[in-house]
Amino acid sequence: MSRRHPPAQIHAIAGGGKYALFLFLIIILVIRLLTYNTPFLDGQKIRISSRVSSEPIKYSYYQVIYVKGLKVYLPTFPEITYGDFVVIEGVVETGELKDPLLIEFKKTEGVLYLVREKLLENFRKALPEPHSSLVAGVTLGIKSAMPKDFWEALKKTGTAHVVVASGMNVTLVSSFLISFLILFFTRKKALVLAIVGIWFYAVLCGFDAPIIRAAIMGSLAFVAQKVGRVSIAWRGLILAVLIMLIINPGWIMDIGFILSFLATASILAFEPKLRKFFSFLPKVVREGLSTALAAQIGVAPVLFITFGSYNILSLIINTLIAPTVAPITIIAGLAGLIGLVIAPLGRILTLLVYPLTSFFIGVVNLFT
Repeated sequence: MSRRHPPAQIHAIAGGGKYALFLFLIIILVIRLLTYNTPFLDGQKIRISSRVSSEPIKYSYYQVIYVKGLKVYLPTFPEITYGDFVVIEGVVETGELKDPLLIEFKKTEGVLYLVREKLLENFRKALPEPHSSLVAGVTLGIKSAMPKDFWEALKKTGTAHVVVASGMNVTLVSSFLISFLILFFTRKKALVLAIVGIWFYAVLCGFDAPIIRAAIMGSLAFVAQKVGRVSIAWRGLILAVLIMLIINPGWIMDIGFILSFLATASILAFEPKLRKFFSFLPKVVREGLSTALAAQIGVAPVLFITFGSYNILSLIINTLIAPTVAPITIIAGLAGLIGLVIAPLGRILTLLVYPLTSFFIGVVNLFT
């Protein structure tokens, strides 16, 4: 005769199983962290063969690229772009490659990289600076050609993170998509389309590592929160973080990973309360505003450490510009894709973001 467990006991057993999974993953992660060795040691002379996995930062007399987690300073020419193949020799020193020598350099021929370059070209032809650089930064995370004075203004106002494709951008875009799509579709269909939108944005940004992580987190946690299952969202976020760190323990010190986690966690923790506080505003505005403010609470300390300063008015500045980020990304992204087929039409449609970028730039200049 089989024994029947009361519902409360069954629930406790199921809950114990879930906690057992998390405990198992934590143990595996601890073992990985204790046995993980950094790829390179200080003083080690190495030769790296790799594709450039993020957009280089270009200055007047040099350019900075990241390969295999190392920061490398190279001369301005040849001009290196995202996806190019490089072979570099140098000596490892505190996360940098000292005295680097560019041994080999090949321009990328991948379709995805060529599409990114075409999109950037269309933005530049459609909009003046710094509008075109702002659009390229917001939509694709490309900031290499951004005017120096505008980049400095972004850093001073605490808005530089907006032009670095990151977890916050993904959450803002997904929030906007859900708020917009829910006006035309059922919640279930809107959520499915929003997830598709998240991954479309990831592809548009070139599938850079921080974007992939942010897309995973957004799919598992942020969307779950939007259907009211906050507890599931937190479990999904923690599960995603544990699995990612087990795969690559080095991500624990990666700024993109940290920003992705903090932005999502802050939204889960604070966005519902802020949404209630701003209940008097229209839904689309309320969603974007509450999401932006919630994300800022978590990422502000990291932004201060990363960019060296943090404007005490940053919350106000980011609140003002937040409603423009997702529309700029979506409009410019769609216009750019249309421009790949019909260039003149794509450039005309890109002009639709001009009022938004003008407002964004105006706010930044006002508080600089």
